[in-house]
Amino acid sequence: MESDDPLVFTAGAQKYLLSSRIWILVKIIYKCAENRAMYEVRLITPEEKEKEVAKIYAKPLLERKAEIYGTCIKFFTDNEEYYRMWGESFRPMLESIRPHGRVIAVSGETQEILYEWSSKTVIIKGCDYYGWVKSIALALVAEFLEDFSSEHRRYSIHGSYVDFGGRGVGIIGPSGSGKTTLTYGLLLDKNASFLTDDWFFVKVGNGVSVYSAEKNSYIRGNIEEDWKEYKAILTKAPMKYDNKGRAVVDVKMLFGESKIKQTSEMRAAVILMREPGKPPFREVKPGEALAFLQKNDFCNPHQLVKDRSKREVRAAFFKEILSRMPVYILNTIEKPKESLKRLEEITKKL
Repeated sequence: MESDDPLVFTAGAQKYLLSSRIWILVKIIYKCAENRAMYEVRLITPEEKEKEVAKIYAKPLLERKAEIYGTCIKFFTDNEEYYRMWGESFRPMLESIRPHGRVIAVSGETQEILYEWSSKTVIIKGCDYYGWVKSIALALVAEFLEDFSSEHRRYSIHGSYVDFGGRGVGIIGPSGSGKTTLTYGLLLDKNASFLTDDWFFVKVGNGVSVYSAEKNSYIRGNIEEDWKEYKAILTKAPMKYDNKGRAVVDVKMLFGESKIKQTSEMRAAVILMREPGKPPFREVKPGEALAFLQKNDFCNPHQLVKDRSKREVRAAFFKEILSRMPVYILNTIEKPKESLKRLEEITKKL
Protein backbone atom coordinates (compact mmCIF):
# COMPACT_ATOMS: atom_id res chain seq x y z
CA MET A 1 0.00 0.00 0.00
CA GLU A 2 0.99 3.63 -0.31
CA SER A 3 3.21 5.24 2.25
CA ASP A 4 0.58 7.75 3.34
CA ASP A 5 -1.68 4.97 4.55
CA PRO A 6 -2.44 4.76 8.27
CA LEU A 7 -2.48 0.96 7.87
CA VAL A 8 0.21 -0.77 5.80
CA PHE A 9 0.09 -4.40 4.67
CA THR A 10 2.80 -6.50 3.04
CA ALA A 11 2.11 -8.21 -0.28
CA GLY A 12 1.57 -11.52 1.53
CA ALA A 13 -0.93 -10.00 3.94
CA GLN A 14 -2.82 -8.38 1.06
CA LYS A 15 -3.11 -11.77 -0.66
CA TYR A 16 -4.57 -13.36 2.46
CA LEU A 17 -6.98 -10.51 3.12
CA LEU A 18 -8.25 -10.45 -0.45
CA SER A 19 -8.98 -14.18 -0.29
CA SER A 20 -10.97 -14.00 2.93
CA ARG A 21 -14.10 -12.40 4.28
CA ILE A 22 -12.02 -10.47 6.78
CA TRP A 23 -11.33 -8.01 3.94
CA ILE A 24 -14.71 -6.36 4.56
CA LEU A 25 -13.77 -5.70 8.18
CA VAL A 26 -10.33 -4.44 7.15
CA LYS A 27 -11.91 -1.93 4.76
CA ILE A 28 -14.03 -0.56 7.59
CA ILE A 29 -11.06 -0.32 9.97
CA TYR A 30 -8.90 1.22 7.26
CA LYS A 31 -11.49 3.90 6.48
CA CYS A 32 -11.82 4.82 10.14
CA ALA A 33 -8.04 5.04 10.53
CA GLU A 34 -7.77 7.14 7.39
CA ASN A 35 -10.42 9.56 8.61
CA ARG A 36 -8.69 9.93 11.97
CA ALA A 37 -5.32 10.45 10.33
CA MET A 38 -6.25 13.39 8.10
CA TYR A 39 -6.44 17.00 9.20
CA GLU A 40 -9.02 19.74 8.92
CA VAL A 41 -8.32 23.24 7.61
CA ARG A 42 -9.88 26.17 9.45
CA LEU A 43 -10.31 29.33 7.40
CA ILE A 44 -9.41 32.50 9.27
CA THR A 45 -9.77 36.23 8.64
CA PRO A 46 -6.87 38.60 7.87
CA GLU A 47 -7.23 40.01 11.38
CA GLU A 48 -6.97 36.56 12.94
CA LYS A 49 -3.96 35.81 10.78
CA GLU A 50 -2.15 38.96 11.92
CA LYS A 51 -2.67 38.03 15.56
CA GLU A 52 -1.40 34.50 14.95
CA VAL A 53 1.74 35.50 13.06
CA ALA A 54 2.56 38.24 15.59
CA LYS A 55 2.81 35.58 18.31
CA ILE A 56 4.72 33.17 16.06
CA TYR A 57 7.22 35.76 14.78
CA ALA A 58 8.06 36.77 18.34
CA LYS A 59 10.15 33.58 18.54
CA PRO A 60 13.27 32.68 16.49
CA LEU A 61 12.37 30.93 13.24
CA LEU A 62 14.26 29.30 10.39
CA GLU A 63 13.17 30.48 6.95
CA ARG A 64 13.81 29.78 3.28
CA LYS A 65 12.11 30.31 -0.07
CA ALA A 66 11.14 27.67 -2.64
CA GLU A 67 10.34 27.91 -6.32
CA ILE A 68 7.32 25.71 -7.02
CA TYR A 69 6.09 25.82 -10.61
CA GLY A 70 6.90 29.50 -11.05
CA THR A 71 5.57 30.60 -7.68
CA CYS A 72 7.59 31.68 -4.66
CA ILE A 73 6.56 30.06 -1.39
CA LYS A 74 8.29 31.21 1.78
CA PHE A 75 8.66 28.70 4.58
CA PHE A 76 9.00 29.53 8.28
CA THR A 77 9.57 26.88 10.95
CA ASP A 78 11.02 26.18 14.37
CA ASN A 79 11.72 22.58 13.35
CA GLU A 80 15.26 21.95 12.09
CA GLU A 81 14.33 18.64 10.44
CA TYR A 82 11.48 20.27 8.50
CA TYR A 83 13.84 23.07 7.45
CA ARG A 84 16.34 20.54 6.12
CA MET A 85 13.74 18.43 4.34
CA TRP A 86 12.11 21.47 2.75
CA GLY A 87 15.47 22.40 1.23
CA GLU A 88 15.84 18.85 -0.08
CA SER A 89 12.31 18.76 -1.50
CA PHE A 90 12.07 22.00 -3.43
CA ARG A 91 14.19 24.12 -5.73
CA PRO A 92 15.44 27.34 -4.09
CA MET A 93 14.06 30.75 -5.02
CA LEU A 94 16.08 33.96 -5.04
CA GLU A 95 15.69 35.93 -1.82
CA SER A 96 14.93 39.06 -3.86
CA ILE A 97 11.67 37.53 -5.17
CA ARG A 98 8.54 38.51 -3.28
CA PRO A 99 6.59 35.46 -2.03
CA HIS A 100 3.23 34.51 -3.52
CA GLY A 101 2.38 32.58 -0.36
CA ARG A 102 3.67 31.56 3.05
CA VAL A 103 3.75 28.27 4.94
CA ILE A 104 4.44 28.52 8.66
CA ALA A 105 5.02 25.22 10.48
CA VAL A 106 5.63 25.49 14.22
CA SER A 107 5.37 23.30 17.29
CA GLY A 108 2.18 23.20 19.34
CA GLU A 109 0.37 21.15 21.93
CA THR A 110 -2.42 20.25 19.51
CA GLN A 111 -2.51 19.96 15.74
CA GLU A 112 -4.17 22.85 13.94
CA ILE A 113 -4.13 24.00 10.30
CA LEU A 114 -5.17 27.61 9.65
CA TYR A 115 -5.56 29.24 6.24
CA GLU A 116 -6.03 32.90 5.34
CA TRP A 117 -7.04 33.12 1.71
CA SER A 118 -6.26 36.71 0.70
CA SER A 119 -2.59 36.61 1.75
CA LYS A 120 -2.17 32.92 0.86
CA THR A 121 -0.86 32.15 4.35
CA VAL A 122 -1.05 28.70 5.93
CA ILE A 123 -0.22 28.21 9.60
CA ILE A 124 0.51 24.64 10.69
CA LYS A 125 0.71 23.97 14.42
CA GLY A 126 1.71 20.78 16.19
CA CYS A 127 2.10 18.62 13.06
CA ASP A 128 4.59 15.76 13.43
CA TYR A 129 4.48 14.66 9.78
CA TYR A 130 6.60 16.47 7.19
CA GLY A 131 4.62 14.81 4.39
CA TRP A 132 1.63 16.96 5.28
CA VAL A 133 3.75 20.10 5.50
CA LYS A 134 5.13 19.76 1.98
CA SER A 135 1.74 18.64 0.61
CA ILE A 136 0.08 21.70 2.13
CA ALA A 137 2.70 23.84 0.39
CA LEU A 138 1.78 22.22 -2.93
CA ALA A 139 -1.92 22.71 -2.15
CA LEU A 140 -1.19 26.39 -1.56
CA VAL A 141 0.35 26.69 -5.04
CA ALA A 142 -2.69 24.89 -6.46
CA GLU A 143 -4.92 27.46 -4.72
CA PHE A 144 -2.95 30.30 -6.26
CA LEU A 145 -3.20 28.82 -9.76
CA GLU A 146 -6.93 28.13 -9.43
CA ASP A 147 -7.57 31.77 -8.59
CA PHE A 148 -6.25 32.71 -12.03
CA SER A 149 -7.27 29.60 -13.98
CA SER A 150 -9.41 31.56 -16.46
CA GLU A 151 -6.31 33.51 -17.53
CA HIS A 152 -3.54 30.92 -17.81
CA ARG A 153 -5.33 27.52 -17.59
CA ARG A 154 -2.83 25.97 -15.19
CA TYR A 155 -3.90 23.43 -12.60
CA SER A 156 -2.56 20.68 -10.36
CA ILE A 157 -3.12 16.95 -9.91
CA HIS A 158 -2.41 14.96 -6.78
CA GLY A 159 -0.97 11.89 -8.44
CA SER A 160 2.14 10.37 -9.97
CA TYR A 161 3.46 10.64 -13.52
CA VAL A 162 5.88 8.53 -15.54
CA ASP A 163 7.33 9.70 -18.86
CA PHE A 164 8.20 7.61 -21.93
CA GLY A 165 10.16 9.65 -24.45
CA GLY A 166 8.30 12.92 -23.94
CA ARG A 167 4.85 11.35 -23.56
CA GLY A 168 3.51 9.83 -20.41
CA VAL A 169 0.77 8.56 -18.17
CA GLY A 170 -0.76 10.20 -15.11
CA ILE A 171 -1.71 7.88 -12.27
CA ILE A 172 -4.45 9.15 -9.96
CA GLY A 173 -6.12 7.40 -7.07
CA PRO A 174 -7.32 7.61 -3.47
CA SER A 175 -4.85 7.03 -0.66
CA GLY A 176 -4.14 3.34 -0.33
CA SER A 177 -4.88 2.45 -3.94
CA GLY A 178 -1.24 1.79 -4.81
CA LYS A 179 0.08 4.86 -6.66
CA THR A 180 3.53 4.71 -5.10
CA THR A 181 3.91 0.96 -5.54
CA LEU A 182 2.91 0.98 -9.21
CA THR A 183 4.86 4.13 -10.02
CA TYR A 184 8.12 2.66 -8.75
CA GLY A 185 7.36 -0.62 -10.47
CA LEU A 186 6.78 1.18 -13.77
CA LEU A 187 10.03 3.11 -13.34
CA LEU A 188 11.97 -0.17 -13.56
CA ASP A 189 11.28 -0.08 -17.30
CA LYS A 190 14.45 1.02 -19.11
CA ASN A 191 12.42 3.45 -21.23
CA ALA A 192 10.64 5.08 -18.29
CA SER A 193 11.63 8.40 -16.76
CA PHE A 194 10.69 9.89 -13.39
CA LEU A 195 8.67 13.11 -13.27
CA THR A 196 6.84 12.81 -9.93
CA ASP A 197 5.43 10.24 -7.53
CA ASP A 198 3.11 12.59 -5.66
CA TRP A 199 1.96 15.80 -7.34
CA PHE A 200 2.25 17.51 -10.72
CA PHE A 201 1.09 20.66 -12.46
CA VAL A 202 -0.74 20.85 -15.76
CA LYS A 203 -1.11 23.49 -18.46
CA VAL A 204 -3.99 23.04 -20.88
CA GLY A 205 -3.36 24.27 -24.42
CA ASN A 206 -3.08 22.45 -27.73
CA GLY A 207 -2.10 19.48 -25.62
CA VAL A 208 -1.94 18.65 -21.91
CA SER A 209 1.52 19.69 -20.74
CA VAL A 210 2.80 18.32 -17.43
CA TYR A 211 5.41 19.85 -15.11
CA SER A 212 7.15 18.44 -12.06
CA ALA A 213 6.45 19.93 -8.64
CA GLU A 214 9.47 18.88 -6.57
CA LYS A 215 13.16 18.37 -7.22
CA ASN A 216 13.33 15.18 -5.15
CA SER A 217 11.02 12.51 -3.79
CA TYR A 218 9.74 11.95 -0.26
CA ILE A 219 9.55 8.16 -0.12
CA ARG A 220 8.95 5.37 2.34
CA GLY A 221 11.88 3.19 3.28
CA ASN A 222 10.37 -0.15 2.29
CA ILE A 223 9.59 0.12 -1.42
CA GLU A 224 11.96 -2.81 -1.99
CA GLU A 225 9.37 -5.11 -0.39
CA ASP A 226 7.47 -5.08 -3.68
CA TRP A 227 10.39 -4.31 -6.01
CA LYS A 228 13.61 -5.93 -4.81
CA GLU A 229 15.56 -4.04 -7.49
CA TYR A 230 15.58 -0.97 -5.24
CA LYS A 231 17.11 -2.68 -2.22
CA ALA A 232 20.77 -2.22 -3.17
CA ILE A 233 20.23 1.41 -4.20
CA LEU A 234 18.38 2.38 -1.04
CA THR A 235 20.93 0.60 1.15
CA LYS A 236 23.72 2.74 -0.29
CA ALA A 237 21.72 5.96 -0.41
CA PRO A 238 22.72 8.64 2.13
CA MET A 239 19.20 9.18 3.47
CA LYS A 240 18.01 10.33 6.86
CA TYR A 241 14.62 8.87 7.75
CA ASP A 242 12.07 10.83 9.78
CA ASN A 243 9.73 9.59 12.50
CA LYS A 244 7.38 8.20 9.84
CA GLY A 245 10.05 6.01 8.26
CA ARG A 246 10.31 8.25 5.21
CA ALA A 247 13.10 10.31 3.69
CA VAL A 248 13.70 12.81 0.92
CA VAL A 249 15.76 10.93 -1.65
CA ASP A 250 17.83 12.37 -4.48
CA VAL A 251 15.98 11.06 -7.54
CA LYS A 252 19.07 11.50 -9.73
CA MET A 253 20.87 9.08 -7.46
CA LEU A 254 17.90 6.72 -7.45
CA PHE A 255 17.21 6.58 -11.20
CA GLY A 256 20.14 8.31 -12.90
CA GLU A 257 20.20 11.87 -14.18
CA SER A 258 19.17 10.88 -17.71
CA LYS A 259 15.91 9.41 -16.39
CA ILE A 260 14.66 12.58 -14.67
CA LYS A 261 12.18 14.75 -16.55
CA GLN A 262 10.79 18.18 -15.70
CA THR A 263 8.13 18.31 -18.43
CA SER A 264 6.11 15.87 -20.53
CA GLU A 265 2.94 15.55 -22.60
CA MET A 266 0.14 13.62 -20.89
CA ARG A 267 -1.31 11.02 -23.26
CA ALA A 268 -3.22 8.72 -20.90
CA ALA A 269 -4.83 8.79 -17.46
CA VAL A 270 -5.09 5.81 -15.14
CA ILE A 271 -7.42 6.02 -12.17
CA LEU A 272 -6.77 3.55 -9.40
CA MET A 273 -9.31 1.98 -7.11
CA ARG A 274 -9.26 -0.95 -4.72
CA GLU A 275 -12.67 -2.63 -4.62
CA PRO A 276 -12.93 -6.45 -4.45
CA GLY A 277 -15.63 -7.88 -6.68
CA LYS A 278 -15.16 -5.35 -9.48
CA PRO A 279 -13.20 -5.90 -12.73
CA PRO A 280 -9.43 -5.44 -12.37
CA PHE A 281 -9.07 -3.29 -15.47
CA ARG A 282 -11.12 -1.49 -18.11
CA GLU A 283 -11.17 1.57 -20.32
CA VAL A 284 -13.89 4.04 -19.35
CA LYS A 285 -15.57 7.10 -20.77
CA PRO A 286 -14.58 10.53 -19.42
CA GLY A 287 -17.93 10.99 -17.67
CA GLU A 288 -17.55 7.84 -15.58
CA ALA A 289 -13.99 8.77 -14.66
CA LEU A 290 -15.05 12.27 -13.64
CA ALA A 291 -17.88 10.90 -11.49
CA PHE A 292 -15.38 8.66 -9.68
CA LEU A 293 -13.02 11.58 -9.07
CA GLN A 294 -15.80 13.79 -7.75
CA LYS A 295 -17.06 11.04 -5.47
CA ASN A 296 -13.53 10.63 -4.10
CA ASP A 297 -12.84 14.35 -3.66
CA PHE A 298 -10.61 14.39 -6.77
CA CYS A 299 -8.35 11.86 -5.02
CA ASN A 300 -6.68 14.75 -3.21
CA PRO A 301 -6.77 14.91 0.60
CA HIS A 302 -4.81 18.17 0.50
CA GLN A 303 -7.27 20.88 -0.55
CA LEU A 304 -7.26 24.08 1.45
CA VAL A 305 -10.67 25.27 0.24
CA LYS A 306 -13.53 23.00 -0.82
CA ASP A 307 -16.37 25.40 -1.50
CA ARG A 308 -18.75 25.16 -4.46
CA SER A 309 -16.71 27.50 -6.64
CA LYS A 310 -13.50 25.51 -6.14
CA ARG A 311 -15.25 22.20 -6.80
CA GLU A 312 -16.64 23.58 -10.06
CA VAL A 313 -13.18 24.75 -11.18
CA ARG A 314 -11.66 21.35 -10.40
CA ALA A 315 -14.49 19.44 -12.08
CA ALA A 316 -14.25 21.58 -15.24
CA PHE A 317 -10.50 21.00 -15.40
CA PHE A 318 -10.73 17.22 -15.09
CA LYS A 319 -13.65 17.09 -17.54
CA GLU A 320 -11.51 18.80 -20.17
CA ILE A 321 -8.32 16.80 -19.80
CA LEU A 322 -10.10 13.45 -19.51
CA SER A 323 -11.87 14.17 -22.80
CA ARG A 324 -8.49 14.57 -24.53
CA MET A 325 -6.98 11.16 -23.84
CA PRO A 326 -7.77 7.49 -23.15
CA VAL A 327 -8.85 6.91 -19.53
CA TYR A 328 -8.58 3.61 -17.68
CA ILE A 329 -9.67 2.34 -14.29
CA LEU A 330 -7.21 -0.08 -12.72
CA ASN A 331 -8.58 -1.97 -9.73
CA THR A 332 -5.51 -2.89 -7.67
CA ILE A 333 -6.96 -5.99 -6.04
CA GLU A 334 -4.39 -8.19 -7.78
CA LYS A 335 -0.76 -8.68 -6.85
CA PRO A 336 1.38 -5.59 -7.62
CA LYS A 337 3.17 -7.40 -10.49
CA GLU A 338 -0.15 -8.29 -12.11
CA SER A 339 -1.42 -4.71 -11.84
CA LEU A 340 1.89 -3.50 -13.22
CA LYS A 341 1.52 -5.68 -16.32
CA ARG A 342 -1.82 -4.02 -17.05
CA LEU A 343 -0.27 -0.61 -16.61
CA GLU A 344 2.61 -1.51 -18.92
CA GLU A 345 0.14 -2.40 -21.68
CA ILE A 346 -1.18 1.17 -21.50
CA THR A 347 2.28 2.68 -21.82
CA LYS A 348 2.87 0.73 -25.06
CA LYS A 349 0.07 2.75 -26.67
CA LEU A 350 1.46 6.17 -25.78
